[in-house]
Amino acid sequence: MWSWIAALLAGILSAHLAQRLWFPYFWKDALFLTRVIRYGARLEIYKRTSRVVTVVDRFVQQAQRIPDKAFLIYEGVTYTYGELEERSNRVARVFKDAVKKGDTVALLMSNEPDFLSVWFGLCKLGCAVAFLNTNIRSRSLLHCFRCCGAELLVVGADLLETLEDILPSLQQDGITVWCMRRDSPRPGVHSLLDQMQKASREPVPAERRSVRCLRTPTLYIFTSGTTGATCVLKKKFSASQFWHDCRKHNVTIFQYIGELCRYLCNQPMVENEKDHRVHMGVGNGLRQDVWREFLRRFGDIRMCEIYGSTEGNLCFMNHIGKIGAVGRSNFFYKLIFKYDLVKYDLVREEPVRDHSGFCQHVQKGETGLLLSKICSQSPFFGYAGSKQLTEKKILRDVFVKGDAYFNTGDLMAEDEDDFICFRDRVGDTFRWKGENVATTEVTEILGLVDFIQEANVYGVQVPGNEGRAGMAAVIVRPECRFDGKKLFSHVLRELPSYARPLFIRLQESLEMTSTFKQQKFSLVESGFDPCSISEPLFFLDYTEKSYIPLTSSIYDSIVSGQKKV
Repeated sequence: MWSWIAALLAGILSAHLAQRLWFPYFWKDALFLTRVIRYGARLEIYKRTSRVVTVVDRFVQQAQRIPDKAFLIYEGVTYTYGELEERSNRVARVFKDAVKKGDTVALLMSNEPDFLSVWFGLCKLGCAVAFLNTNIRSRSLLHCFRCCGAELLVVGADLLETLEDILPSLQQDGITVWCMRRDSPRPGVHSLLDQMQKASREPVPAERRSVRCLRTPTLYIFTSGTTGATCVLKKKFSASQFWHDCRKHNVTIFQYIGELCRYLCNQPMVENEKDHRVHMGVGNGLRQDVWREFLRRFGDIRMCEIYGSTEGNLCFMNHIGKIGAVGRSNFFYKLIFKYDLVKYDLVREEPVRDHSGFCQHVQKGETGLLLSKICSQSPFFGYAGSKQLTEKKILRDVFVKGDAYFNTGDLMAEDEDDFICFRDRVGDTFRWKGENVATTEVTEILGLVDFIQEANVYGVQVPGNEGRAGMAAVIVRPECRFDGKKLFSHVLRELPSYARPLFIRLQESLEMTSTFKQQKFSLVESGFDPCSISEPLFFLDYTEKSYIPLTSSIYDSIVSGQKKV
């Protein structure tokens, strides 16, 4: 009897040790997959019963359940669920007869409480809402507006001037423009705030917002608070005020995008950096070096890195928390999300196909283009108003004749432990000396140098050479100076010869997109000619064992081929 129990315990212990040794992430994977399957089953029930619960439906439920709870904190003012519910009802009442169910309304507003009031109010009328990028102007703005097919535009008072150039075109197209003001600023523009004040706060009939199909458009987003929690909203991100706001409002979770965490790490160190209640960050685009520095500076915060896109049909989540990974996969996950990494030709900028015309899988650890199969389980609906752009994102006849995959445009790698790591965007990777250079990897290495605050790596053409030579635009920390010898030693030690930037360009600031991604196009176009660039330029000189100033004579010798690079 006792020997049988001892054998059983020994077997259990052996199984446990084997699991810890060979399957260390088994239980975390199992828990994550259980949640994925549960949510997937819930979604399938919604599909079959036609019971679709939207964001606004959920908000209305919470407003009825906890009307006095803080929903939003903005510039020191607290807005409750009940207040936002009533204000969105007023918006719905104003537009009740101006729009019908299924119409699209464009929204051009900055971060402010009424952004939500207008959005929710329009959704209560069954309208799809198109969020326009507040950073674009003129023809680009007009293009986005026309793509979504809206006949009504709501613009924030602070953004009305952005319509100066296109207002006549909008009016010619029969577009009605409303502004978040109490009086009309000009002919043809209606004021909304005074109309909201007159309108009833009673809700419109719920039938107006009912959605019976998951494919019904409810939101368009143009790129370049439903759980009962409270959201702290800022008009613009401020790295210097971020932790102060977190402490002031007892923030526990924050959302990041692009380079926000790096901006926080670049702030001067203070004594109370870890004095906060934040325990989780959710977002994407967090580099390894920034991730480690962020945890070192600000404490044990769980960073939940996510990979996905609004229009895409695939997502990853780093539920383990491994630094540098955007997600994790396994056999069961691949059954749910059918994705593949295929070989990619950086010169031709297209997937590599075999003699039969089909794409080729990459090996474990090898970088490849991420593709996601388009099927009923993971559809791709495309882009609003652009069939050509939609078709451009679809790869056909990938592995068999007639199949179709969504082209993410991202180069990824999957390691031996099934962690998915982002390598680069297609177009950001270049070839030099017959080798592929990933700009993100070089950027991370440069970021380890103590005097470098920020770096943007790209490739420039050098006459007489194939491919592109590495170049980096660099911001030097305010209290430091550029040290060519130190940087030379660092890249010599950390990077292979083909990946070392040949040229360095010092800048006061780096140009960014609206989502805090680095702009490379203008830098690539300007090249490395010191006669056309006013900023300091440096050249990687192996004789001097340093980055030396790039003079006109050195430039001429490189271009003429006298100096080999």
